[in-house]
Amino acid sequence: MRIAVPRRKPAPPGGTRRAGCSGPRLSPGTVGLVAQPDYATPMDLTATVAAIVEEMRAAPDRGQVATYIPSLAGVDPSHFGIAIVTAGGETIVGGDADRPLSIQSISKVFALTLALGKIGDRLWRRVGREPSGTAFNSIVQLEAERGIPRNPFINAGAIAVSDINLAGHEPREAIAELLRFIRYCAGDDAIVIDEAVARSEQETGDRNRALADYMRSFGNLDQPVERTLGVYFHACAIAMSCRQLAMAGRYLMLGGRHPDGGRVVSARRARRINALMLTCGHYDASGDFAFRVGMPGKSGVGGGILAVVPGKASIAVWSPGLNASGNSQLGTLALERLADATGWSVFGG
Repeated sequence: MRIAVPRRKPAPPGGTRRAGCSGPRLSPGTVGLVAQPDYATPMDLTATVAAIVEEMRAAPDRGQVATYIPSLAGVDPSHFGIAIVTAGGETIVGGDADRPLSIQSISKVFALTLALGKIGDRLWRRVGREPSGTAFNSIVQLEAERGIPRNPFINAGAIAVSDINLAGHEPREAIAELLRFIRYCAGDDAIVIDEAVARSEQETGDRNRALADYMRSFGNLDQPVERTLGVYFHACAIAMSCRQLAMAGRYLMLGGRHPDGGRVVSARRARRINALMLTCGHYDASGDFAFRVGMPGKSGVGGGILAVVPGKASIAVWSPGLNASGNSQLGTLALERLADATGWSVFGG
């Protein structure tokens, strides 16, 4: 079954369109929408997003919310939000796109960008660039590889990145620097840290402390463990809406440039961050995400996913229920539907 998306006259650039629930319905057995590789008109996306929102709202199996962080355990699994910001400046949103979520491990993308700006490729002496193939908080692999985390998006790798960002700062200064950077990328000073989530992280972070202690025993942490973990936990507790998150990801869509004309990172570095998101951004399910969606993406156990289509779009989705790998179950499905509709997979339409 294939569903044609209507083409209409585009809206003026730079506006926001909210997708309702009146678009074509995507049934669970749908192979995909008619591929439009360049997806020229915003109305095409509006209709597609409306259809995705309707399907996700009706989905009976929504996964399980993260329960090991108390502040996340009570989040209503019925939520679903999506926001798309195109290279042309159009914003298309649907569902709970303006409701704050805990971005959790999605913050690792921005922390990595900051750390690379501080020490450049010397970072790769302390953190690898390979998919882990194991759970995001595994200590077994860290032991086998003598305290060098496999990549910057598993917990151990992100703790090492936090240690780099902490160098020369007090923890509160390093946290404030990361928050300022994300606000700049999103163009939104309203982004905050959820202190209740940060406390939950600290109170239940025993596994992360073990990872940090293990790395320090191999000389791969320079700062005191509790100070580094304070930076890490607060980064995970940043709260953003899908709209804000999609806006923050624009520099990775635009080859390292900010839409205001400034350069966040070089085009080469943006390409490499995107490559790491594609190969490592979904933990031990990164291969499956690349197979199904084909976009660079980074998930978080709060149920959010930031996905990037270089040169075309920055996308954020949110559904709190997770699959067995700790990634948003409906968020992944929604991005798969979007990739089928648009031909936006980096592997071709």
